[in-house]
Amino acid sequence: MRDSLATRKGPVHRSRLRVVPVVALSLLGVVLPVSGASAATVDTTASYVLVNRTSGKALDVYGRATTDGARISQYTRNDGAWQQWQFIDAGGGYYRVKSRHSGKVLTFPSTADRAGLVQSTDADRADRQFRLADSAGGHVRLLNRASGKAVTVLDSATTDGARVGQLPDTGRADQQWQLVKLGADTTPPTPPGNPRTSNLTCAGVTFSWSASTDDVAVAFYDIYHDGQLMTSVPGTARSADLTVAPGATWGLYVNARDAAGNVSQASSTVTITVPQCQADTEPPTTPAGVTATASGTTVTVRWTAATDNVGVTGYEVLRDGVQVGSTSGATTTSFTDSGLAADTRYTYQVRARDAQANRSAASTAVAVTTGSTCATALCSVTKVASETDLPWGLTTLPGGQVLYGRRDAFEIVRLDPATGAKTTVGRVPNVAGTDGEGGVLGLAVASDFTADPWLYVMHTTTTDNRVVRIRYTDGALTGTPQVLLTGIPRNKYHNGGRLRFGPDGTLYIATGDGQNGDWAQDLDNLAGKVLRINRDGTIPADNPFGTPVWSYGHRNPQGLAFDSRGRLWEQEFGNSVMDETNLIVRGGNYGWPACEGTTGSCGEPGFVAPKRTYPVAEGSCSGIAVVRDALYIACLRGARLYRAEISGDGLTNVEQHLNGVHGRLRTVEPSADGGLWLTTSNRGDKDSIANNSNESILKVQLGR
Repeated sequence: MRDSLATRKGPVHRSRLRVVPVVALSLLGVVLPVSGASAATVDTTASYVLVNRTSGKALDVYGRATTDGARISQYTRNDGAWQQWQFIDAGGGYYRVKSRHSGKVLTFPSTADRAGLVQSTDADRADRQFRLADSAGGHVRLLNRASGKAVTVLDSATTDGARVGQLPDTGRADQQWQLVKLGADTTPPTPPGNPRTSNLTCAGVTFSWSASTDDVAVAFYDIYHDGQLMTSVPGTARSADLTVAPGATWGLYVNARDAAGNVSQASSTVTITVPQCQADTEPPTTPAGVTATASGTTVTVRWTAATDNVGVTGYEVLRDGVQVGSTSGATTTSFTDSGLAADTRYTYQVRARDAQANRSAASTAVAVTTGSTCATALCSVTKVASETDLPWGLTTLPGGQVLYGRRDAFEIVRLDPATGAKTTVGRVPNVAGTDGEGGVLGLAVASDFTADPWLYVMHTTTTDNRVVRIRYTDGALTGTPQVLLTGIPRNKYHNGGRLRFGPDGTLYIATGDGQNGDWAQDLDNLAGKVLRINRDGTIPADNPFGTPVWSYGHRNPQGLAFDSRGRLWEQEFGNSVMDETNLIVRGGNYGWPACEGTTGSCGEPGFVAPKRTYPVAEGSCSGIAVVRDALYIACLRGARLYRAEISGDGLTNVEQHLNGVHGRLRTVEPSADGGLWLTTSNRGDKDSIANNSNESILKVQLGR
């Protein structure tokens, strides 16, 4: 029997992006299950993969669709949920064949020859019923009750995506299917041990580890740096030669994965600092043509690009002789300085830098005087408090006071916005770090907090991510936490973590894929999803799949916010190409791992496209907030705050603010007075060590 949703350890499938052919797996010593079933022995409690005798490919829900009428095709076997089928006894020797992925059953829309096989909502009708007829060699034919015809790979095709339809039953090979009963392997491998590096150069490094163990066999090792997948190697490998970037500082680690798709917890991290390929002591030329223009209390600085013997990598902007911001890339030649004092004279200079930290001389200073009133989006930015731990989750209480979480210290702190005074109100029990990005994550309170004072918390444990709520009375956390949802997969990175109450009073939860992209497409798994539960942990009756899942196909979402129309916006980390801003729809599939932003197999039917994408180098964005139907997006690697106006179903008039001013920005939340709270994540955010950070909690006054 399959484990319950809340407690199961993992799925039993592989993604198309990580397919290893059966022949290759056998060479690695990994054998996919091949136990067959006949018409007489089909197990109605089990899941089966149906493999065609002619092509050797599996019956597959094309594009992983969940809609009525979606076509059924064949595809290289990967044991994904979209290739898993359950037989429901319909009586009289007939069965309804149900997709584990979509919950829908197989049917033919007509009785005509070559009518295509599709999926439809389960109903006890003849066109949705099939009889199993035995053929030689342990194969069966599926005969439709309404038409009497056999499920056939049309034209005896052997290609991925080929159509499956019906033809008169002749017993031919393209009508014969092997019913492969899947095992119940839900045990992940042990974490790889003793990670280490050798042969480090400016172009590459050898990364090695000690073998993991598994109850069946380790099939693959997935190698990451700082949450980004670099490569996967066979389970027999104990090292990999990696390509690196000159001058980069990376944290390398490895996860083990078995053939059933179970992923281990990560190894410990090995930090490398990559040397430059050649010494460069020559600075760039000094930027020329610097201008500064004021609009209210905002100044825009522009300049002409500098040159360098190797290449300019960015610019630094100085106000009154002190660096106040930076830009990345050789072609970004403007900077917006927001939140300045009114009627004040400032001078600006710009200097260029290269990859080896050579800096040009500062440009000639230009002077500008701000206006008397704020006429732009950001009017002022004030540092209210400092933090020695990472302020990850933050929520505003009635009356304007703030609660925030110290991620690695597992504590909740109350902040007085007027004075900056901080008071620790309690410690969240049963929290464990991940040596990465786990700990105390998202916080939320409901709109009726005064009458029903629960603080909702998402946090990591030694075994999972979970959502709890704790009473907040008399200025402190009191009582034992109530556990609302467990079994959200955890790993070193990709834990998601943001919480947000919707206008309907339900709680939305952003979960990462746990460093297993396949889980994002598995509707029986809570990873890589936006979840929705009632405040007591029960499942709302109108959830699309009868589970906590509201949308799926997400990699590592960390931003949730509602606009004035009650629509949910989501911010999601990409792997190495694109980040995404998504407008979430009920039951939507956002494409990961097949699709990252607009790259990959994004054209598959049913995938919901992002509303905006960002190059990872300019993004790696985490929190989002909506104020007066403007979406604010806080970015880590991009070290900036995007502002975009919500117009219809899209985002327009996109602006960038605070580029490099405060470093990496993690969380942005609406404040009680119509502004924003903003937190930084500059140091110690890739480990689980408490109090090794130096962060700021900022108050932003908005002008529009």
